[in-house]
Amino acid sequence: MTPEERRSTILAMLAQNTSVQVAQLAEAFGTSRVTARGDLDALAALGKLRRTHGGAVSLSKTLTVSTQDRRVNVNVEAKRAIARTAAEFVSDGEAVLVDSGTTALEFVRALEDHRDVTVVTNDFTIADYIDRSAPALDVLLLGGSLRKGHRYITGPLTLRMLEMLHPDKAFVTPTSYVPGRGLMTNNAEMAELKRRYLSCASESFVLLDAAKIQAPGLLWFGTLEQVDTLIVDRDPDGVIATDAHELGCQLVVASQAARASQTPQASQPS
Repeated sequence: MTPEERRSTILAMLAQNTSVQVAQLAEAFGTSRVTARGDLDALAALGKLRRTHGGAVSLSKTLTVSTQDRRVNVNVEAKRAIARTAAEFVSDGEAVLVDSGTTALEFVRALEDHRDVTVVTNDFTIADYIDRSAPALDVLLLGGSLRKGHRYITGPLTLRMLEMLHPDKAFVTPTSYVPGRGLMTNNAEMAELKRRYLSCASESFVLLDAAKIQAPGLLWFGTLEQVDTLIVDRDPDGVIATDAHELGCQLVVASQAARASQTPQASQPS
């Protein structure tokens, strides 16, 4: 193979497998490791890949294999049930503030039948999904600093932009919920951002799958007293219902709502 053919093949391999190793390339092409390293260095100089110790990774894959992407298949059915239920609370023509993360992405996907909804978000993955796959939705992307490996924007500029906005509804996704204490996350800047999310919209919603109850979460950012509606897939031992009742928060259990929606007499979220 010519150098051009080898390098074209390397890029094709990266498109499929995220990363390649020098030893792997030397064996595949029947070349020395020195030649394989030279091919990777040449592609890196052209901005086609990023060199790592012993190999390389695709730039496009590096940008998308984030914390959210690694969690995209975790509790996916629970997240989809929550998302479908949350979407029932959104009316055509509204502006909704949407937090970052996989549950938030499922929520935006569930808005596919809505029209003229503006999604305000700090999440690149959500903005990219709307741009590629949801022509009926508009997106306003918050500005600020990129948190590398997480595909979302945060920081003082993000908070300043929020001061100019008043969306109809905010949909917030905590890292965990600690009964008797509140909503938690693991990043200081995100804790402040989520705290602002709870207060800047006319109505606030929290989307929480049951796996996050008592899950690790270092930083507190709010209680259910600041939340209008909490949507969960289930409530083990009724711990969420107890807190929600005491703090005046409406609790909606998505699995129950899904069953109820199949009954003609059942009332729907409004």
